[in-house]
Amino acid sequence: MAVTEHTGATPAAIAAHVADALRAAIAARGQASLAVSGGKSPIPMFEALREQDLDWAKVTVVLVDERVVPRDHEASNTALVTRHLLQGRAAQARFLPFFRELATVFNAEVLDALVRDASERIAPLPWPLDVAVLGMGEDAHTASLFPGAPGYARAIATDDRLAWVVPEQAPIPAPHARLSFTLHALLQTRELLLSIGGASKLAVYRRAAEKADPTQPISLVLNQTQAPVSVWIG
Repeated sequence: MAVTEHTGATPAAIAAHVADALRAAIAARGQASLAVSGGKSPIPMFEALREQDLDWAKVTVVLVDERVVPRDHEASNTALVTRHLLQGRAAQARFLPFFRELATVFNAEVLDALVRDASERIAPLPWPLDVAVLGMGEDAHTASLFPGAPGYARAIATDDRLAWVVPEQAPIPAPHARLSFTLHALLQTRELLLSIGGASKLAVYRRAAEKADPTQPISLVLNQTQAPVSVWIG
C-alpha cells in the first residue's frame, strides 16, 4: 500500500484532512470513527479539529492507546483528549474510553482483565476505523507498540483488537502499563495518518520506511499492503 507524504504540514492542514475523511465516511455510511493518540504533539491539531464544521454527533472517538492510570491523572490520554479535542463543536462526538475504574495493583492477570473489559467497551465502535491518527517516538514506537517491551510481541502478532504493553523494562507491576490497539487492528483502518515533526524523528521515519523490522514498530505500519498511510511532515 502506498505511503503518501505531505510536507510542510501544519496542525490546521492535518485537521482539515481528518475532517474531510470523517465527512466522507458520514456521507458513505452515516457515521464515522476516529482513533487518536495522546501526548503533547497532537494538541494543536486537536484544537483545530474540534472547530471543523461536520456532523460531530455522528462521529465516535476512541483512543489509539491509553496509559493504565486514573482518568484525572496527568498522564491520562482520556483526560487530554477530553480537554483538547472534545470541546466546542466536537463536544457532540461520542467518546469510548477504554476504562473508568482501575485497580490499585497491576499484574498480568489484572491487565488481561482490563483488555477484556476494554474490548467490551469498544465493541459498539463502527468497524473498521475510518481514521487513526498516529504519532511516533524516537525509538520508532507508535501507539503503545514499544520495541522489546513486555506484551509487545503479542501486540504485533494477535488478531485481537486490543493488547497490553508495559514500556518500562521493569517486571510487572510497573508504572504506566498501557492498553493499545494492536497492529492487526491498526492495519484494518481505512486510513492511517502519521504526523512527524523535527529532524530527529524525520530521520527515524526515513530509516523505518526502508523495510519492515519488528525492532522498529512504525516500520510495520509503513511497510504493509493493507491500509493506506498518509504521512504529514512538519
